[in-house]
Amino acid sequence: MKAIHTSGKRKRAIARVTLKPGKGKVRINKILIDNFTPKLARLKLREPLLLAGNIANNVDINVNVFGGGSIGQAEASRLAIARALVKYDKKLEDIFLKYDRHLLIADVRRKEVYKPGDRKARAKRQKSYR
Repeated sequence: MKAIHTSGKRKRAIARVTLKPGKGKVRINKILIDNFTPKLARLKLREPLLLAGNIANNVDINVNVFGGGSIGQAEASRLAIARALVKYDKKLEDIFLKYDRHLLIADVRRKEVYKPGDRKARAKRQKSYR
């Protein structure tokens, strides 16, 4: 079997995943998933692996993620891992969609850009008249 390449995005974070046959090792930026911090991010990353069950023990997953914050990176990685596992075994698609739609479908919301002359994206200066 050839290696499977997928990607996932969340806010400013972009994750690229390579999945190949192996012994069930998962690395995020060359760090084993057991040593990944914060704990909440680690739990998010484990969701698709737990749902995949025994299938996840037969493949090695390498994740390269950059941009955004720690949780955004975790969610981008989670999306990419789930997509790679579905490419590896089509039976997982229904399981993932029933558990959480965002395991396979990206959340397209992004931060709104600042407007010229304003302090924030939407907040405007109040007027004292009218």
